[in-house]
Order: sequence, then structure tokens, then C-alpha cells
Amino acid sequence: MTARRQLHLSAFMRPAAIHTGAWRYPGADPQANFSLDQMRRSIRRLEAAKFDAFFMADHLALLNMPMSALRRSHTVTSFEPFTLLSALAMETDRIGLVATASTTFDAPYHIARRFASLDHISGGRAGWNVVTTANPDAALNFGFPIQMDHDERYGLAREFVDVVTGLWDSFADDAFVRDQESGIFVDPARIHVLNHQGASHAVRGPLNIARPPQGWPVIVQAGASDAGRQLAAEVAEVVFGAPSSLEAARAYYEDLRERMAAVGRRPETLRYLPGAFIVVAPTLEEAADRRAKLDSLIHYESGIGSLNSMLGFDVSGFDPDGPLPEIPETNGGQSQRERMVTLARSKGLTIRELAQAAGAYGGFAFVGTAATIADQMEEWLRSEACDGFNVMFPWLPGGLDDVVDLLIPELQRRGLFRRDYQGRTLRDHLGLQRPSNRFF
Repeated sequence: MTARRQLHLSAFMRPAAIHTGAWRYPGADPQANFSLDQMRRSIRRLEAAKFDAFFMADHLALLNMPMSALRRSHTVTSFEPFTLLSALAMETDRIGLVATASTTFDAPYHIARRFASLDHISGGRAGWNVVTTANPDAALNFGFPIQMDHDERYGLAREFVDVVTGLWDSFADDAFVRDQESGIFVDPARIHVLNHQGASHAVRGPLNIARPPQGWPVIVQAGASDAGRQLAAEVAEVVFGAPSSLEAARAYYEDLRERMAAVGRRPETLRYLPGAFIVVAPTLEEAADRRAKLDSLIHYESGIGSLNSMLGFDVSGFDPDGPLPEIPETNGGQSQRERMVTLARSKGLTIRELAQAAGAYGGFAFVGTAATIADQMEEWLRSEACDGFNVMFPWLPGGLDDVVDLLIPELQRRGLFRRDYQGRTLRDHLGLQRPSNRFF
């Protein structure tokens, strides 16, 4: 008898809530985004609820917004991912730790070493969210006068991932003899020198750290453009996304599977976890009231700043109560731009209404009771629109507590989510195999 499929749930922490009104919600911690105590509390609660992973997004510049918007942003500062997750590894035993790291503004050797270290420190719980960094202001922080072309960034990312995984395979799993009597610590025959010479990188290797406990930390990706989907199909083991509906999620997942088949990958080697903004309450009316209150806290300056950043184009000079103008393509992130444009056109939203949606995340949201949300999640899972969700909380700590205290028990009662971890590593939680060493 085939085991019943269960949801995989990752917690999107950024490291705090993504909604621009979250820090203003009654009872919210306005300092949550830069509070180690709040992050420790959050990850302990998430681990107790048996979440697969704690996922930390990252930015290499202030958000690409004018000061009028930035002054209203609770994510204007945040922790560096490796520093935070290394600290949180000491607070936890099982939950996965996924950090975002850029392939455009870092070096493969640095990334390989940091993630290998995090995997060893955490006992095999690390994951790498591969990003190409869309924010043009990030380029200025690293000495580049303009942002690299979108498709060029993804071409660079493909080679970057090959180098990093090659470095992770520098040592055979049995390379370290550690024979105190003979004095032999490591077997030279079990060390591989990469000697990578590529179009964008030249890296000798080997990595100066043992192969990670998971073989490779789990590779995560979230691109929705054609180039992003192709990168995901070739290298990703977990894909995040921001679909507008169940149908859009299913179509996206089918496209990924087709692309994987074309490059010789099996679909069971991938987990698709679309983003899900969750507002859960004891009654439908209370859930709707909470969402309405949260959305009412979005100031127009903040919303239009978020919208402009997503579009990669400034629409603040247009009539706020008029339609969205034609938006030119840029070298920035294409998935968010496409999502906002599609939302505006399909629902006939004004710029003001679209700015409100951008400030409120603008992706798919579950708003309801534990029972109604569990019904919807089960429908998504059974219809093969996803393997689970990257959960976004409306505010901290209360919005996270509601999900943990109300929704998770209902999912567990239905057999849709685990009651306990069955393994120790992030790969165990996700049901992903440990990759073999390509050189040994």
C-alpha cells in the first residue's frame, strides 16, 4: 500500500514577516526583523511544530526604494544569513536551516566553504537558496556601475553551482583516516583537486573542509522566468514560487517536470513549495478581520515603494487612481514584475490598489480557520499543484503562533503533516537522497 503523501512546510522568515504592515499590527514586535531573541523564539516554536526548514531570504543592499518608502520598512536592516543561522543551529536539533547566497556578488569557494561549515555545525541541516540578485543597488555596493544582464546572471549561476558542488566533493567520505598510531590523518588518494577553468570562474580547489554530512547541502531556487525555470530544472532540489492560484502552481510544476525530463532528471528529486501567506483564526469572520486590519496598516508610500521595486520601474508619477501603464522589461527580477502586471491586468486594479497588494505580498493567501485552510492545502497537495508550502506569517510573534497552535494540529489530525521528525537532516525531512560523490 502506497504511503499517504504529506505536506512539506518551510517557514519563510526574511527573517521576519513579509507584509509591510506587519510591524504595526497590534501586539506585533516592531523589532522582530533584527531581534535575535525573537528569531530564537520563532525557530524553537517552528521546530516544536516539526517544520521542515527555517528559510532566510537576504538582500545585499537596502531595498530598491526611495527614502519615503524605506522609512516605513521594518526590513530596512536584517541579519547576515550565515551568522544568524549558525547561531540558531545551536538553539535547535532538527529543523533545516536555509540561507540565501548570491551567485553574482560572491565567489564559489566562499559559498562552498560557508555552506559546508553550516552543514557540519548543524549536523546536516543546511540548504542553499541560489539567487542571482535582481536589485540594481546591490551592483553598486560591489563596484559594478550597472546590474548584469538578467540571462547573463543565470548563465553565471549555472557555472557557479557546478563549481560549488564540485568543491563539496573534494574529499571522499572515507578520506580522513585519523590513525593516531601510524600518524596518517588523511589519505591523499581520496582528495580531488577540482581545477575548474570555465567561462566565468577559475577555481583550483580542493575545498579545505570535509565533505558535508548531507553530501551536498540541499539546493533551493526560486526563479520563475524562463532562465530561472531552466536553472531550477537542472540543479534545484527544492523550488519556491509565488503562484496566483492552484491552477498557476500546477502549470508551473508541470513545466518544471518537463524541463527536468529533458535534462535527464527524475521528478521525484524535486520538491515544489509555493509561497503561502497564512492568516488563521478560530472563525472565518475573525480571520477576515485580521487580514483587513493588517492591510489597513500599509501606508501608500510603503506600498508604492514595494510596487516599484517589484516592477523595476517607477510608476509613482502616474495617477494613483488610474490604470497601470505599460511596463518595460528591465534587468531586474522578472517573476515579481510579471506577477504584478498580471494581477493588475486580470483584475483591473488601479496603481493605488496594486500598491496595496504589493505591500501585502501580492501572492496567494490562505485566510480562514484551521479547517478551511487545511481543506485548501489538501486540495493543492492532492491535485499535484505542490509538495507543500513556504509559509509566510502575517506578523510576529502572534501570526506565527496562530499557525503553530491552530493550523498545524489540524494538519496533523488529518495525517497531512508529520507529528515528529523521522530523521536528523534536511534531506531526511524532505525525502531527498544524499548525492554520491562524483569523483569517488
